[in-house]
Amino acid sequence: VQLQAFGGGLVQPGGSVRLSCAASGITLDNYAIGWFRQAPGEEHKDLLCMGSSDGTTWYADSVKGRSIISRDNAKNTVYLQLNSLKPEDTAVYYCAATPYGSSWYVRDDYDYWGQGTLVTVSS
Repeated sequence: VQLQAFGGGLVQPGGSVRLSCAASGITLDNYAIGWFRQAPGEEHKDLLCMGSSDGTTWYADSVKGRSIISRDNAKNTVYLQLNSLKPEDTAVYYCAATPYGSSWYVRDDYDYWGQGTLVTVSS
């Protein structure tokens, strides 16, 4: 099983980024996908948003209103669109998968993790 997160890079403040999480070895429509991020110097990964296979979504206050999680089951890929980027959005972004129906709000319940992709917001 492999989750591959990609799409990060250097973005100017106010810009947008679209991150992708491509899965192999599992079928994402059986899983809820969470996007986490770990800011520089921080020890933990924080849950940003979640998209479940039944269409349920959840967003942390820090990204609510300026982010969209979506999925393309045919491509077995989940996306995170993040707009109006701020310097404090600079972090390594990870996608992770937890079986549908599990406690998606519990970081330790995620079975599979991508390797992370760095987003740097700077002018």
